[in-house]
Amino acid sequence: MELIKIALLALFSYVYLFLIAKIMGHRQIAQLDAFDYITGITVGSIAADLAVELESPMKMVVALAVYGSMTFLTNMVTMRFPRSRKLVEGTPTILYHNGKLYKKNLKKAKLDLSEFQALCRQQGYFDLGQIYSAVFERNGVLSILPAEQERPVTPKDLNLNPQQTTFFTEVIMDGRVLTENLHRMGKEEKWLEKQLAEQGFKSPKEVFLGLCDQNDKLTCYPTDVS
Repeated sequence: MELIKIALLALFSYVYLFLIAKIMGHRQIAQLDAFDYITGITVGSIAADLAVELESPMKMVVALAVYGSMTFLTNMVTMRFPRSRKLVEGTPTILYHNGKLYKKNLKKAKLDLSEFQALCRQQGYFDLGQIYSAVFERNGVLSILPAEQERPVTPKDLNLNPQQTTFFTEVIMDGRVLTENLHRMGKEEKWLEKQLAEQGFKSPKEVFLGLCDQNDKLTCYPTDVS
């Protein structure tokens, strides 16, 4: 009976913390959704208590199980029913659009003007005139759409058609040849040895990091021997 009471109490605290997190707003739970935030601050605390609880550790175990289960169920519900995400995770909030600041939305996001301007500056926008739209995401991050005349020039603007770049492949790491990556590119060790020799390296051991692009160009960063 006591363990059932503990489970119910943990369930109540879970819902209660969710409501508190919603009241505090997106900024408090930046980079996390509400339930991840709740789980993070409570599970850590419960786990710390469990480490020193010698008389009745099952209480902590039950509480951890409830929090873990609730987080899992919440994730399953939001995946199964996308409309529930609006209630659980919140929605993005438009703070600025086409020269207009939305005072109500700033208040809803728990941001004052100074904090909003600081978030803009962190993304390189010191003048609101450079911004077309600013949206406060549900994870507490500010997304900015720059004004058309302020956005960076793209190759398309210049009628250019550059070759698509791809990820670099690591072929040497800390002096060790990554044979599997090398073979995946269709290259052999002899090819690598030739490329290293052309760049003045006697052995892969002299290379701290070796990267190869889609054009088979090898870029090497030598090992610091100082």
